[in-house]
Amino acid sequence: MAVAMAACSLGLHLSPDNNLFRPSEKSICSAPILKTTSMYDTSTKLSFSLHKTSDCLDYTSRKCPFCVNCIRMYHFLRLSSSAITIIPRATAVSEDGNQGVADTVPTPIVIIDQDSDPDATVVEITFGDRLGALLDTMNALKNLGLNVVKASVCLDSSGKHNKFSITKADTGRKVEDPELLEAIRLTILNNMITYHPESSAQLALGAAFGLVPPKEQLDVDIATHLTITDDGPDRSLLYVETADRPGLLVDLVKIITDINIAVESGEFDTEGLLAKAKFHVSYKGKATIKPLQQVLVNSLRYFLTRPTTEESSF
Repeated sequence: MAVAMAACSLGLHLSPDNNLFRPSEKSICSAPILKTTSMYDTSTKLSFSLHKTSDCLDYTSRKCPFCVNCIRMYHFLRLSSSAITIIPRATAVSEDGNQGVADTVPTPIVIIDQDSDPDATVVEITFGDRLGALLDTMNALKNLGLNVVKASVCLDSSGKHNKFSITKADTGRKVEDPELLEAIRLTILNNMITYHPESSAQLALGAAFGLVPPKEQLDVDIATHLTITDDGPDRSLLYVETADRPGLLVDLVKIITDINIAVESGEFDTEGLLAKAKFHVSYKGKATIKPLQQVLVNSLRYFLTRPTTEESSF
């Protein structure tokens, strides 16, 4: 069954120069209304409905338990005309029905590439040799309003690499909205956890949605690395490596553009519990100067490594 995630619009001005990433214009989010006492009880049936941001139960304090706008990117909406039940599997089962052999679990990798193809967003998915034809994943992407215009499979020593070239169904162009790019990433990871439960132990999403959560969490201070260098006279190359979490791509782009730096293109990789991003950035059509580079690195480091404190502690 196709599984998809609907991303809400945050109404953010994400690109000062109208470059690669642009904000979406809609303000209606899809939110789950759960017929169960536990939001994360995947053994019970769920049903879903749509509501507007203005109808949110507690939108102003961002604590509404049913609103994707309030718990950004944390709740995958299963687009189905009827209620669904997720049954835990004892062994790995691929989307084409083949059972995996109990051995060392490979590192799941999802790459979203905006550089290699000027006309499409290229997505690469790797999980050793355990992935099938990924038909359910392609259907889930179609439910996000996307077309898979080209698909290919490459085999090497690291496993099977499934590549998709994706465009928006309504325009035929590559995906530019960072929220939709994040929805693509989370939809793919959610499908991987659904059909390959053993992958959840190596994914940040496994803590909330997987049958087997990660045994250890990454130390964000140790895992975070930031560098920025000139990449010609007209742009700079920003590299970010940090602990993965839902909504990370959207937040990174927002922080960059909040200081008037434009994101022209990039690549976002999910490698197990790690997230690795490369962004081509510029300031007023030129490469960023050293003082501005330091401001950008400091802003990102503060955001990625700052401690979180519950409001109830005050």
